[in-house]
Amino acid sequence: MTPRNATTSSEKDGGIQGFYKDKVVFLTGATGFLGKVIIEKLLRTTDVKRIYSMIRPKRGQGIQERIAIWKKDPLFEVLLQAKPEALNRISIVAGDCLEPDLGISKSDRQLLASEVQIVIHGAATVRFNELLHVALAINTRATRLMLQLAKEMKHLEAYLHVSTAFSNCIIFRVEEKFYPEHLTCDSEKVLALSELLDEQTLDKLTLTLQGDYPNTYTYTKALAEDVVLRESGDLPLSIFRPGVIIATHTDPVSGWIDNLYGPIALMYGVGHGVLRLISYDKKGYASLVPVDYCANVVLASVWQTSKEKTPLDPKLQPAIYTLAPSEKNLLNIEDYINYGLYFRDEFPLTKMIWYPFVQNVSTTWLYPLLAFFYHILPGFFYDLALSLSGRRPRLVKLYRSIHVNIKILQPFLHNTWHFETKSTDRLRALMSPEERQIYNFDMEALNWKKYWEKALLGMRLYLGKEPPTKESIDQGLRLLLLLKILHYGLMTVLWVIAGIILWTLVKWMI
Repeated sequence: MTPRNATTSSEKDGGIQGFYKDKVVFLTGATGFLGKVIIEKLLRTTDVKRIYSMIRPKRGQGIQERIAIWKKDPLFEVLLQAKPEALNRISIVAGDCLEPDLGISKSDRQLLASEVQIVIHGAATVRFNELLHVALAINTRATRLMLQLAKEMKHLEAYLHVSTAFSNCIIFRVEEKFYPEHLTCDSEKVLALSELLDEQTLDKLTLTLQGDYPNTYTYTKALAEDVVLRESGDLPLSIFRPGVIIATHTDPVSGWIDNLYGPIALMYGVGHGVLRLISYDKKGYASLVPVDYCANVVLASVWQTSKEKTPLDPKLQPAIYTLAPSEKNLLNIEDYINYGLYFRDEFPLTKMIWYPFVQNVSTTWLYPLLAFFYHILPGFFYDLALSLSGRRPRLVKLYRSIHVNIKILQPFLHNTWHFETKSTDRLRALMSPEERQIYNFDMEALNWKKYWEKALLGMRLYLGKEPPTKESIDQGLRLLLLLKILHYGLMTVLWVIAGIILWTLVKWMI
């Protein structure tokens, strides 16, 4: 089986911006990290006619309220300065991937079927330890339901399924092709099983069904790709596989992030002096990609998918576009950690609880033992101080949560994957020079050191709510100096005590 062939250059049909002019887009996952960046980029760089965004109601917050708060989000500031009414082009469709029918009303379904030309299915649960019945409903079953809805759309030109580069993480060299052979059961059988069994029984089968996949997220995303392979039929469809998505590089603002997610969460913990111990492979590489680059691949791959006029052939597969670090510009995990410590001295946080440092324990079985001394024991004394001052203790509980997450991340911190990106590289070559700048996703040209400077400043601003002003940075530097003196003072005392104990033992033995 071979991929569908790509066609002409971007200049022949007006390029990406020309393609989206007056188009109607249906997007799921609109309130997610990537979803918001896709919407912002569409509205800012194209004359898209309308974006239908499927959003589920959230407890205590109406659907319209979830969009209204975007007007205050720094991500949309550049857009709204240039196009103050841009968000009016977003229309909300109430829906929920957990529902058997996606929770879309009959009238909304008819509206989508009659108007939509482009579908971007990005809704997913990204929690690694999600219960199987939940991950299966959102990541796999909803993919089938979205395909069924797409087949009703009278004017559909392109459909993009957002997957993950780690949907096939049980192998370490991943090509831009499907791997149904790695599943213990195909998606059709697993979905049929989920309809027959109650939630508790299905969850008990997690390890049996999951097989070699490290978590329910990667497993159900692999199943979703199998659904696409089996059920997409003659839809003009492609798949996007991003690596681990991190803060924006430059577009529309540098370092923007809206959640404590993955690698940035680790840096956030290190920056506060909370996370002091990590377990990773020093020689390993991290498959990280900026979220603005991901949004650009999404928009470019949809454009290219619409142009693929290959006659229907059951032997052909949908195109797969993978975004991962270039083999000529890989990011070593050790370097990623060191960047965080390097910039600690440039713009430290003002709410640190201890001097930021981190030790690596490459032996995974040793991690829990050392974590007791690096985390739990200091956390106990910190909580004791909080209790004595009348405040609620919180650090030991936080460390337990951190340790659970570190354990979940172990397979990704101790292994390196190599991802083929030939289709994505070719996609970029098909774009005009101007649009390669507007929709940049050149991972080979990315300067990782400069990127992390912007990302960590963004972490400080958008997550820590600490402005990059001279006053704030000076405050952080003063606290850093104080904590550094305390840290090394304590280390000196502990080493002296250890030396005295050792000397006493030696004398006693002699």
